Amino acid sequence: MRCPFCGMQDTKVLDSRLVSEGAQVRRRRTCSHCQERFTTFEVAELQMPKLIKSDGSREPFDEDKLRSGILKAIEKRPVSSESIETAIARIKEKMQATGERELPSRWTGEAVMEELQRLDQVAYVRFASVYRSFKDISEFRDAIDHLENRRDSVSLADVKQEGK
Repeated sequence: MRCPFCGMQDTKVLDSRLVSEGAQVRRRRTCSHCQERFTTFEVAELQMPKLIKSDGSREPFDEDKLRSGILKAIEKRPVSSESIETAIARIKEKMQATGERELPSRWTGEAVMEELQRLDQVAYVRFASVYRSFKDISEFRDAIDHLENRRDSVSLADVKQEGK
């Protein structure tokens, strides 16, 4: 690995840790020449499926576009950047796990909504309102009711699990 400070190739790994639920390796490195320290992230590079848009056109998966949509929904919410990166990694893993070469773009939108439900309910409603083109307040109410019903069913499942 080339040192980003002096350009020398001789760097040494000081520490390696798994991050993003094991999807990445974080390496702390030091340069043997200038003694500067820096961090690198290693991730497997796999072919992502192409996305089929609603008009039938196809486009390559764009991680930056995915991240941008999630960040807009999460703006000014108490969600860590590590949680966001973990959610993005999970979406990409699910895409690759389908084994498909092409997926409908709706698949990605639904996967983002699933992850946002886990991360932040306000962000979920924000994203859903744009993604599903809410036309009036009743559609917001339906989305909130869905979240509340989901939370109640999770709570019941937790109580049943504790009783065993």
